[in-house]
Amino acid sequence: MPPVELIHANAVAVRSPGPHGGWRGVLLTGDSGAGKSDLSLRLMQAGWRLVGDDYVHIWSAGGRLYARAPETLAGRVEVRGVGIVSAAHLDLARVVLAVRCVDRPPERLPEPAFETLAGVRLPQLEIEALQPGAPARLAAALRSLGQGGPLAY
Repeated sequence: MPPVELIHANAVAVRSPGPHGGWRGVLLTGDSGAGKSDLSLRLMQAGWRLVGDDYVHIWSAGGRLYARAPETLAGRVEVRGVGIVSAAHLDLARVVLAVRCVDRPPERLPEPAFETLAGVRLPQLEIEALQPGAPARLAAALRSLGQGGPLAY
């Protein structure tokens, strides 16, 4: 097995449309309280699946990045003000986008940005995770990957 790294992040995934649609994962990083778990919960309400909350293991294989929850955290998510609750989850997902949760508006038309994790270069996006439109913005960014749009890298 390739080297596995434990990072402070959430991972969520959504099934790609079409007959060959697989799960596409997104890593949510940012400071504690930046809204990673909140955004994950709202994405899960929209049909996404939790991979891991708070900490995830990442590794690369075949030039692709993968994520999974540590065994003790699998299927659990923190709901601020409620506690730790069970959630439907995926055992692992291929990660295709890195998202940094920030507490300020991101640039309106940012230059392409990238982050290298476990030797894999991923497109990176900044998002105000606690804003009401964050799930829709993240879904739009993921759909635009490789489609000739702003994140077509």
